[in-house]
Amino acid sequence: MSHRLKSWLLAALTLATGSVLADQERPLWELGLGVAAVSFPSYRGSDQTNNFMMPVPLVTYHGDFFKADRHGIRGSFFDSDFVDLTVSLALSPPASSDEIIARKNMPDLEGSFEIGPQVDLTFWRSENRARFFKLLMPLRVAMTVESSPQNLGWVFHPKLNLDITDIPNLPGWNLGLLAGPVIGNQRQNAYYYSVAQEYATPDRPAYEASGGYAGMQYTMGFSKRFPKFWVGTFLRYDNLSGARFEDSPLVKQKDYFAAGVAVTWVLGESATRVMVND
Repeated sequence: MSHRLKSWLLAALTLATGSVLADQERPLWELGLGVAAVSFPSYRGSDQTNNFMMPVPLVTYHGDFFKADRHGIRGSFFDSDFVDLTVSLALSPPASSDEIIARKNMPDLEGSFEIGPQVDLTFWRSENRARFFKLLMPLRVAMTVESSPQNLGWVFHPKLNLDITDIPNLPGWNLGLLAGPVIGNQRQNAYYYSVAQEYATPDRPAYEASGGYAGMQYTMGFSKRFPKFWVGTFLRYDNLSGARFEDSPLVKQKDYFAAGVAVTWVLGESATRVMVND
């Protein structure tokens, strides 16, 4: 599994946690477990597709500062009707280059940990807070997870976000739409798309990736919460046309789809109830 598998894993976790109606009383925390079926490329730009099933946890927590829900794991410094400032986290599993033809005999991709601030701007919110339109702006620094951590640079992924909870004529179903560019600095892009001279072959010439624009992502999620379980699905379109590294020999295709479906069961919840304002 590769660097950008974290996108599909996070999408699966988004399905697992689903959506809740705003201004609704919910348990302080919920724990559960489920399964997701996911189809995605080995990495952004790969022509190899992975199809598999994986377990996914259900973890929600609606504390005053620490929160874990469909928007991810974060700490909220402050929020208002228009601006939210949080700490955003992400994890990426390691990937063996032996399993990826384009990276054969190249160094493996290490698992990574990302952390950084996220500013959200709310442009519009319905009176009942069941619909909103936002700009999400996470900026994360990435480090490898190993005995001697390596700095992998930073990633900026601003996204426009439209959420509709409790879709008309489809009671309880929720729709989420996300779209935005991916931007990485030179260190970030080089880690995944550069080819050092020592790993060059006739079919894989040496290449040095530049920092900057790294393509567009468009994601649609559809989910519903039942009394004791969640169900959801997502579809993502990724386009690397115009990316600063689009000429890398490791980029085998410039656009593709990824999709998944997940079901998770609630195994336990807090007796303490809190009001959730999405």
